[in-house]
Amino acid sequence: MIGIFVIAHGTLGEALVHNVVHVLNKRPPHLVQLGVAAQEDPLDLLPIAQSLLRSVDTGNGVLILTDMWGATPSNVAVKLLQPGRVEGVAGVSLPMLLRAITYRNRDMATLVTKAVSGGRDGVILMEPI
Repeated sequence: MIGIFVIAHGTLGEALVHNVVHVLNKRPPHLVQLGVAAQEDPLDLLPIAQSLLRSVDTGNGVLILTDMWGATPSNVAVKLLQPGRVEGVAGVSLPMLLRAITYRNRDMATLVTKAVSGGRDGVILMEPI
């Protein structure tokens, strides 16, 4: 099973994990999150992030999901990436996270593709009924 590590601003990651538990009615194993405060330096967060990464790595790798590219969470994530073993996707959303959880028993390439498509396909213009 591929571990999943959410790195996001403030309590967004915590809220996403909480909502996954709500939707699935259980907490999936090997899922952690790191909340990043505005004033935190990415280099100060790196040892904490490395420890959390190790905690969810069962030997099959880890997918890191961040909220937005170019901000502190993604800057921390980039320092953890190891192509094919630790991959990262920016733009995390609840549909993306649920899709990642659903496909994490597959290989990393499939998981990354499914996570990205889950995020993209989760954006829908709603029409009145």
